[in-house]
Amino acid sequence: MYPTVLLLHSWTRWLVVVFGLIALFRAFGGWQGRRPWAGADNGMGAAFVGSMHLQLLLGLLLYFGLSPLGLKAMENGMGAAMKDPQLRFWGVEHIITMVLAVVAAQVGRSLSKRATDPVLKHKKAFIWFAIALVLVLLMIPWGIWNPARPLFRV
Repeated sequence: MYPTVLLLHSWTRWLVVVFGLIALFRAFGGWQGRRPWAGADNGMGAAFVGSMHLQLLLGLLLYFGLSPLGLKAMENGMGAAMKDPQLRFWGVEHIITMVLAVVAAQVGRSLSKRATDPVLKHKKAFIWFAIALVLVLLMIPWGIWNPARPLFRV
């Protein structure tokens, strides 16, 4: 089951990145172009946040039950994990930052839905989606920096 969930988690990151970029560009264009909030804006925000939630669920499954790194980080205590760079990244930095990214994306979606002015909807979505996407991009274990982590798992 671990390889299957890891594969899904690896591929779902691309949904997060693609939906995040589309939602970000739509929000920026709507904010700067002062255009009305459209159903597609709402849909792309929902797709971004939904893919983030799916990614978080898969990540939590890995962290708390399936991944040897997550289990090792919890087994030896956080003090030991902080001394090992690989365990620190997976057991602390990656999960905390990604949870914050999901929170930022959800906040952006909620605030943009509540705003009454269409330009303000776009602005709020842009700011919070940008924060979420930057956090995600910082914490994805890009294969270009670590050849052991492929960009596309098969």
